Amino acid sequence: MQATRRRFIAITAAAGGLPLLPFAAAGAAPATNSLLRVWSGAALGADATMQIHHPDPAIADRLIAASLAEVERLEQVMSLYRPDSALSRLNRDGFVDNPPFDLVRVLSESRRYGELTTGAFDVTVQPLWDLYTAHFSRPGASPGGPSAEAIAAAVARIGQDALVVDAESVRLTRPAMSVTLNGIGEGYVTDRVVDLLRAGGVEHAMVNMGEIYALGTHPRGEPWSVGLEDPRAPEHMDQRIPLADRAVATSGGYGTMFDPAGRFNHLFEPRTGRTSWRWLSVSVEAATTTEADALSTAFALMPEEATAPIVRKLGLVAHFVRPDGSRFVQRA
Repeated sequence: MQATRRRFIAITAAAGGLPLLPFAAAGAAPATNSLLRVWSGAALGADATMQIHHPDPAIADRLIAASLAEVERLEQVMSLYRPDSALSRLNRDGFVDNPPFDLVRVLSESRRYGELTTGAFDVTVQPLWDLYTAHFSRPGASPGGPSAEAIAAAVARIGQDALVVDAESVRLTRPAMSVTLNGIGEGYVTDRVVDLLRAGGVEHAMVNMGEIYALGTHPRGEPWSVGLEDPRAPEHMDQRIPLADRAVATSGGYGTMFDPAGRFNHLFEPRTGRTSWRWLSVSVEAATTTEADALSTAFALMPEEATAPIVRKLGLVAHFVRPDGSRFVQRA
């Protein structure tokens, strides 16, 4: 996961009746509202939060600690920045034998979303990230971006059809391929934390590991409220959506831009190697955070007529912001 990736979503419900409280380690004095435990810190290279409503603060604190240990474990599988992670070994060696279960699972899910979106979602676009980063890091880089020849060479190394995944091994069957989980990894990690909390008996929680899952309802019995960022005024939340036992994830090119002029962003068209400004942002509500993360990434590259059948098929809600700032919503 890229450390520079922006967060697009904020939890807003806790301000009404449930104040944000610091995470208290087990054995510390209880906070004013002993039913709510809140942790905030960094995960996957950026800000993260967990809000857990539990009658036993010591159990809640242990669950938070276990959740952070789970995030650390998954980083060791999926990080691009740890040289000994399973993903880094795959990119360096072109294969991983006896791969970790989570690597197999997330890559299998990635292939499924690639097929569902007819190739718009593709985890093998890392060569394009490397190309654009290298180009704009050079002094005097052309403001027009990498050359057509360089882009074509990178595109030749892309394609999930050349990613072979099974329980015995994961392999990249073209030379110099590489994988990024930026478009699905945060959602996958969020889902694993939610699984852990649910197994621990938590019925009301909000987990934000870059993408958001609302476990159950707000403790008051109403949905949690989640704010969506205005892509024209980053950090300003201009829309709120209700969420209960559901996830939301957002993708937008403004989150990471390579050049000062803002012409080139991190949303790559796998077939052309170009970056996309089709939409200012796309937010997807889905049953899992993995699904919301992957499909918000893919939908950011796709026309309205191509996303609508997927929204209907999977029971999604998709929020689109057009280049002129106007919004529309697709529902199942």
